[in-house]
Amino acid sequence: MKHSIESLKKKAIATRGLTSKEALKLYQLGRKNPFSLIAAASEIREFYKGKTISLCAIINAKSGRCAEDCAFCAQSAHHLTDAPVYSLVSADEMIENARKAGEDGAHMFGIVTSGTEIGSDKEWNEILRAVKEIKGSGIKPCASLGMLNKQQAQELKSAGLYRYHHNLETSRSFFPNICSTHDYEEDIRTVLSAKEAGLSTCSGGIIGLGEQMEQRIELALTLKQLDVDSVPLNILNPIQGTPLAGAAPLQPLEILMTVSLFRFILADKDIKLCGGKEKNLRQLLPLGLVAGCNSLMTGNYLTTTGRDTELDLEMIRDLGLVATSA
Repeated sequence: MKHSIESLKKKAIATRGLTSKEALKLYQLGRKNPFSLIAAASEIREFYKGKTISLCAIINAKSGRCAEDCAFCAQSAHHLTDAPVYSLVSADEMIENARKAGEDGAHMFGIVTSGTEIGSDKEWNEILRAVKEIKGSGIKPCASLGMLNKQQAQELKSAGLYRYHHNLETSRSFFPNICSTHDYEEDIRTVLSAKEAGLSTCSGGIIGLGEQMEQRIELALTLKQLDVDSVPLNILNPIQGTPLAGAAPLQPLEILMTVSLFRFILADKDIKLCGGKEKNLRQLLPLGLVAGCNSLMTGNYLTTTGRDTELDLEMIRDLGLVATSA
């Protein structure tokens, strides 16, 4: 059978995603007709997600001194960067930031900490208290706390956590180029622990690390196999002092094609455009939603600035879409 973008769009809608072979063929077709690919991905997004776009915000609740050596990360203790370094902030500060994010228009709020895992009972109890209070305020509490075991996942679920976030960062085949301090399977186990506890799961990665499109497709297929609910896509924002400080930026159309391919492969999942979107997509930022995303991270990121939520809300309205809870 001779494939076309249209036939692959119909297949993605009918079967909730493409195979590796189909995705690679789609990439070849999309390189010749990128706007046809983007338009088809937009149709898949609308079929499964309608015109709704959800917004999430985060707090960098504990920064720096991370023992992992991820090549992109400003918070790694292995790299000399200007990233802030501080211990876990209080539950009250997390709660106040969540309240403000909700008032600004976010539907979900994530507590994010640096480090391999939460290392003390004091920190853990402070996070659990924050989760309980944030849930009571009406915004959906999320967390990204590093490696997680089954008991911790169950405690977070009992406290009212909605979603656990843990990125795979890149494909299994490219991961050794990015991190040497832990194994890919440890990240997989963390995602599975969250799923087994009944938590919604959020896992994606960063593009522009030096990987090829084939490896991005590999990542998307791994996430499909894990059946995660939300897939955050970050674009590398090179940080001085990290091994990837001199990485060449991706072109906006390549980013948009990547978003579209993820939508074809993960047809019915939430796909969230996150860190690096403003710097890398530049004037084409609104096309990130057209290309298949149905969610945005809004406000600032961990160690870099983002955009005011009002600008994201304006962009959503201007595209004829609606900001609403996921």
